[in-house]
Formats: sequence, C-alpha cells, structure tokens
Amino acid sequence: MEGNYYMIHDYLIFIGVFAIFFLLTVSIYLFSQNSRIKQKNIRLSETNKIIEQKLNEVQLEHIGTKLNPHLFKNILNSVQSHAYQTYMSLDKLANVLDYILYKSSNKFVSPKEELNFALSLIEINKIKINPLFDFRIKSKINKSDAVYEEKVFAPLISVDLIENAFKHTDFLAQDSFISIYLELENRIFTMRVSNKASLKNILEKENSGFGSQSLDQRLKMIYSNNYQLEKSSKNGIFTAELQINLGEFYDKMRYSR
Repeated sequence: MEGNYYMIHDYLIFIGVFAIFFLLTVSIYLFSQNSRIKQKNIRLSETNKIIEQKLNEVQLEHIGTKLNPHLFKNILNSVQSHAYQTYMSLDKLANVLDYILYKSSNKFVSPKEELNFALSLIEINKIKINPLFDFRIKSKINKSDAVYEEKVFAPLISVDLIENAFKHTDFLAQDSFISIYLELENRIFTMRVSNKASLKNILEKENSGFGSQSLDQRLKMIYSNNYQLEKSSKNGIFTAELQINLGEFYDKMRYSR
C-alpha cells in the first residue's frame, strides 16, 4: 500500500514537472513567435512609410511641374502689360526669377528666402493696379527668430494666397481692397490675405481648381499636423489665413535624422 502511494506520488511529480516543462516550452515558442510577428510588423510599417514618402515626393514633384510654368506666365504678363514700370521692378523680377529657377527645386528653403520672394512677388503684382488702389501690406518678421535662416520652409508656399488675392479682386469697386499680413514670431509663420471680390470672381473662385487644391495637398504632405489653413467668405470679402508651426516641424526634422 505504501509502495503504491510512492508510485502515485512520483507519478504526480512527473506529471507536474512535465506540465511545467510543456508550459515553459509553449511560452517560449509563443514569445518567439510574437517577437517575430512584431519584427515583421515593424519592417512592414517602415516599408509603408518609405512607400508613402516616395509617393508624396512624386506628387509634390508633379505639383511643382504645374506650379512653376503657371507662376512664370503670371509674372511675365504683369511685367509685359505694364512695360513703362518694368524698369523700377527689374530688381524684384530678378529676385523672383532667381528664386524660382534656383531655389524652388529644393525640398526646403529658409523663411528668410521665402519671405523675400513673397515680398518681391507682391511688388511685381502691384504694378498691375492703380496707385490709388487700397492696397495694404504689413509684415512683422523677427529676424532673430531661431528658424529664420533654417531650411524648414517649403518653397513657393506663399504663392497661392498672393496670386489668388490679385486674381480675384474686383479692382473697379470703390470699396475694393487687398490686405496682406506676414509674420514670423516664436518660430511660427503666419500669413493672412483678404480681398474684396466681385460676384463673377466669387463664382470663378468657387469653381477654380488647381491653385487652392495644390496648396492644401502640399501643406498636408509636408507639414502634416504642424499647420492650419482657414478660409472664410463674408459679404464678398475673402480671407485666408495660413499658420505653420515651423519650430515643431524643425524639431521633428532634427529628431528623425
């Protein structure tokens, strides 16, 4: 009887050890499988990021090929239609063309370069309008800002809002105006553009395609959650405000290197 007891006892110990060994083996196997799956998911995620980045680059290049000829045409039309003022704007024209030809193909430029380009572009567009027209431009640029000379600004981002203001403004209306405000402060870029548009231009603006669409696409692909673009219309006055947190974007660029 006592022998049977020891046999049962040894058998239970054997079963317990076997069960522990089995569970340990299964746990190790499941852990290794889980690690392999995690590694596979990480590789897939990295591959997807690379593919998404390549697609974004292709789309941005495609947008750029549409944007530059369009911009060239508008600038040349401005200069050609007001040849008598061309001499005074030659330096601005040189700055704009130099920027388009040699800077716009870069992935990023500095806020300093983009802002100089934007101000020159505004001056060129101004030669199309009557000197008595209500044109307001104000800038608040902190040249000692940490990102002022850093390569964090997508080239030609400011074009769309400037071009649309001049394109859709009703220059014949007595209460018509264009207002442009540029700011760089605390590593945040702000651009606010307002203009009075005619009914015809309002309809054209609502049905217009490429310009506004391309700006939204570029901002989303480049700056992701680090920007805000708000547009509003009231009593024929259009206002668009773009704000880009260049500081946060710059920090992400540095940490991702």
